[in-house]
Amino acid sequence: MAVVDLPFRDGYVSSITYVSLYVSIIAVTLSTLFSIPIAIVMGLSDFHGKQFVKSVINTGMGFPSVVVGLVVLFTVSNQGPLGELELIFTKEAMIMSQFVLATPPITAISLAAISSVDDNVRDAAHVLGGTRLDVALVVLKEARYGIATAVLAGFGRAISEVGSVLIVGGNITSASGISKTRTLTTAIQLEARQGQYETAMILGAVLVTLVLTVNAIVIRLGDQGVQR
Repeated sequence: MAVVDLPFRDGYVSSITYVSLYVSIIAVTLSTLFSIPIAIVMGLSDFHGKQFVKSVINTGMGFPSVVVGLVVLFTVSNQGPLGELELIFTKEAMIMSQFVLATPPITAISLAAISSVDDNVRDAAHVLGGTRLDVALVVLKEARYGIATAVLAGFGRAISEVGSVLIVGGNITSASGISKTRTLTTAIQLEARQGQYETAMILGAVLVTLVLTVNAIVIRLGDQGVQR
């Protein structure tokens, strides 16, 4: 009988699932577009301060999420530089927060994958007359699984986040219970605190299913890209 009383029919679960996917997919997509070029440049060239940049990226992988949330909250608040955009407690602010959190792991893991490609592969591309772009594309193809792992790691970090999205999003629903900024993770926390363990468990199952599905899709796309 407990399952019958769960708020599925009111769109509660579907709306928070949508918000979770919307925020995380956009944040990880933007982070990937930002991170991969950085990883390529760092992996294929040497420059002064490279080790320092790598240490900053690696440090960012363990940066406290609540601190990221506070920084983003200040940035979008009335006193912050983006205060005029009125982004506080919106999906856009949550995307900003998850972007910051997802970027370090995507960059670091992609860089490790690119750096691990055998130098002979790069030399062969050069010998065959390849441009720098051609060499980069060859290296990316060789490092595809590592890069896919990087994207999945970033997505996992983003969609499982609680602290920062709670701070910048506010965990808000409408009067009818439809999510505005409530995600699966913040909903699980709230439902568990209220003793609604059945709802929390089902939301947890939905979250795990989403992560596994996205993992399967990314791996499948990577394999299809190789076959082409």
